[in-house]
Amino acid sequence: MKPLSLFSLIIIFNSFLSCQTNQPPTFTENREVDALFKEWNFEQSPGCALAVIKDGEIIYKKGYGTADLEHDVPITPATVFYIGSVSKQFVTMSILLLVEEGKINLDDAVQTYLPDFPTYEKEVTIRNLIHHTSGIRDYLTLWSLAGNNYLDHIDETAVYRMITRQKELNFLPGEQYLYSNSCYFMLSMIIEKASGKSLKEYAQNNIFKPLGMQNSHFHDDYFHIIRDRAFSYFYDENRFNNLIMRFDLVGSGGLYTSVEDLYLWDQNFYQNELGNSTQKLIENMHQEGILNNGESAGYAFALVNGEYRGLKTVSHGGALAGYRAQLMRFPDQNFSVVILSNLASFRPTYMAQNVAEVFLEDDMEPKEEDSSSENQDDEEAESYHPGSLEEYQGKFYSDELDVNYLLSIIDGKLSASAGNNNTWALEPRENDKFSAWFTLNFERDASGSISGFSVDAGRVQNLKFVKLKE
Repeated sequence: MKPLSLFSLIIIFNSFLSCQTNQPPTFTENREVDALFKEWNFEQSPGCALAVIKDGEIIYKKGYGTADLEHDVPITPATVFYIGSVSKQFVTMSILLLVEEGKINLDDAVQTYLPDFPTYEKEVTIRNLIHHTSGIRDYLTLWSLAGNNYLDHIDETAVYRMITRQKELNFLPGEQYLYSNSCYFMLSMIIEKASGKSLKEYAQNNIFKPLGMQNSHFHDDYFHIIRDRAFSYFYDENRFNNLIMRFDLVGSGGLYTSVEDLYLWDQNFYQNELGNSTQKLIENMHQEGILNNGESAGYAFALVNGEYRGLKTVSHGGALAGYRAQLMRFPDQNFSVVILSNLASFRPTYMAQNVAEVFLEDDMEPKEEDSSSENQDDEEAESYHPGSLEEYQGKFYSDELDVNYLLSIIDGKLSASAGNNNTWALEPRENDKFSAWFTLNFERDASGSISGFSVDAGRVQNLKFVKLKE
């Protein structure tokens, strides 16, 4: 008889653990959940770790697929993943704990803690940072527009210097909601200024240690060895490929953890053990930001209050490199789903909803018919053809990015190059407007000649470039 491989033995043990709970799922629920993840549940595939929580207990936990394809290490509920923006709720908890300590006021201007931050038409407060109503341009988008790869190591000082070079905001603080990773990067700096400790140290002492989250840390040093880490992958050309990152900035993301540790975090929302141990801290975490017009910003303290099929949800997702994460809570049902994945194409929110349906279907409203593909015009949009591309060529400079763009014609198309790293083909959209993953809006002087352009890239708006003289 052929001996079982280590991978097979761990999978068997993992399946045994999945049933060692006070309220195990029924055999049917067990099979339904496993069927959802069968696509990834084999040795040659990345996958995910899952924890299903009900009434204070993990009722089902399991790993599907492989954490390290090079060494055939399977995923288990103890596997440690990068969780991207799910990290942000630990930042806001740190902020609220510092409010309890009297070291931070949410309505303080950013300059109270970061005195070299620029002054704009209207002051930016900590509350604006928390709720993404600051108007501050997103640093990951800015870094990419400058021709850099943010999966590589990025110097914290260089990022902050880039943020402070921005001459304008996307909008006046409080006027809109627009997600910006710069806000939480700066919150981590403010935590350090107010507490005298790095975010990594503060969270360790005030969140992870009190809750017993032994496999969680903010990763601010890419040399740091992470035990039981899942490596990240993407699928391309009929194979899985490494998606390696040396990113170690914290605040906007940065947390490595496991589904077992996130269970402990999830339960603290029902009975708070942090700070002064009052439930008021938890109530504050759920408070949504308010815009200047009195309407909700739709974003709380890095939590999104939502609804799925008639049931109230509190959730947040995360993604970077090949890591994908979702922590979705159904508070009225005392039920949560935690999914952490190491595959870029994995859809954690969709899968969390599917898992919830297995257990909460009887409480949910009927599914709505998906009409997104109905009444669609099958005809392609009419292409725009500019008269001549030559006039758009040249070298352009942004002092806010401190980078040159070289615009030239390559294979009959206008292209933009930033440094030696990136060249983007630009598609004409309308008069004086071209786009790649961002949009260039060309500007002309009084004589009608191209004088520059502005860039719109979602979380970065109206970024100015001027044309340099030859």
